[in-house]
Amino acid sequence: MGRAFEFRKERKLKRWASMSKTFTRLGKEIVIAVKEGGPDPESNSKLRAVIQNCKAANMPKENVERAIKRAVDKDTANFKEVIFEGYGPHGVAILIETATDNNNRTVANIRSYFNKYGGSLGTQGSVEFMFDHVCNFTISSEGKDIEELELELIDYGAEEITESEGNIEVDAPFESYGQLQKYFEDTGIEIISSGFDRIPQATKKLNEEQQAELDVLLEKIEEDDDVQNVYTTAE
Repeated sequence: MGRAFEFRKERKLKRWASMSKTFTRLGKEIVIAVKEGGPDPESNSKLRAVIQNCKAANMPKENVERAIKRAVDKDTANFKEVIFEGYGPHGVAILIETATDNNNRTVANIRSYFNKYGGSLGTQGSVEFMFDHVCNFTISSEGKDIEELELELIDYGAEEITESEGNIEVDAPFESYGQLQKYFEDTGIEIISSGFDRIPQATKKLNEEQQAELDVLLEKIEEDDDVQNVYTTAE
């Protein structure tokens, strides 16, 4: 199994442990997609991708429809995607992706978590370079020869192709997302889910006590309603 696949598998189990948090995150992604490209999935590729992820997370259809209608309402605040970077206890780099309708609130909250739990909020670009920004797709394996598919997908930027749980996992650089999505849609390959990750280029091993200290900070950050994803260099 490739590095990206193993990283994503572990994160998916953790991320979907709380379905209410997952639905909140996906709801914000719907609003962002609709505000950017309109409410019609046929003409909005970003919205199509989010809806696919909603299905993969078993988000009720009525929740999806409600989020789309809410996004169309001109009184609904737009969410701005903001990245925060810093260091936690024991020098572990932390990168936080947020979606916020009040940046001042989010900045204050994130700074307070770092200050209270042994970390320090950094400046833009202070740790982002330590992570590879990648995209991923889970597609149906029905009727597919993985070796033939792999040869085809390399031309579209794919780097890792893995069979998992009856499906095929495709990993590629962030920049390849659009062309891979178009290829799958043009060739009628079912996209089950897709998304992005930031994989640490190098990790730091902590002992049990050090990891426990870091977890206190991470749990506080992840509980924040504005936080979408949290990445670290901890092993």
